[in-house]
Amino acid sequence: MSAIIVPGRRAFLGALGLAPFFTTRGLFAETLTPTKPTTEGPFYPDTMPLDTDNDLLVINDSITPAVGEVTWLTGKVVTETGAPVRNAFIEIWQVDAKATYLHTKGRTPQRDANFQGYGRCLTSSSGEYLFRTVKPVPYTLGGVTRAPHIHIAVSRNGKRLFTTQIAIRGHHQNAGDIVFKPLSSADMNTLVADFAPVPGSSHGELNAKFDLVLNRTAVEGDDGVLRGGIGKPEGLRGFRR
Repeated sequence: MSAIIVPGRRAFLGALGLAPFFTTRGLFAETLTPTKPTTEGPFYPDTMPLDTDNDLLVINDSITPAVGEVTWLTGKVVTETGAPVRNAFIEIWQVDAKATYLHTKGRTPQRDANFQGYGRCLTSSSGEYLFRTVKPVPYTLGGVTRAPHIHIAVSRNGKRLFTTQIAIRGHHQNAGDIVFKPLSSADMNTLVADFAPVPGSSHGELNAKFDLVLNRTAVEGDDGVLRGGIGKPEGLRGFRR
């Protein structure tokens, strides 16, 4: 399935307050606050789905969407100086509404077969990315309970540049979460997003704006050509999920 095409995308983004500019933290400061990296966790897909586009709600030509609160995850990838990171691959993966990953060790018997579980897209010339997914839910797997989150990674030129996790602002489980608990309030503030209602949506859709500020410069190749490429996953990092 090809990447989703949103009719009147500019108008849609405008309705969400995303056009012509995305709201990057500290946009007008001399140096932006870098997004805090976190562990990748053990549940990056061990088998890729047949469909890997940026619409996680519908698999290929299925007419049955996934269950959950429909969420438009949008944002921009920039450097500390505010320069857009163009032609970067953005990957996301998360549990479905029934708390199951697209991973053999991260599944429950209630898995939603209509949820893609993983998606990716290429950032635009201004660093923008867009996904349609579901609002994350808390889960307990392998005896570890996690607050709701979405994993997100950035790759360029075949190299993984950055990995972190997006949390729901104000969720009561954030403070006790195994990944989020050790973070300072300033670092945690770079990982949260408001899952707010989309104005005028008749289906209760949500919008989560999350801008990524990389703490290293994403440079062009030696020949000046910008290339995309998904880097090798970091793999298991302890027991953090």
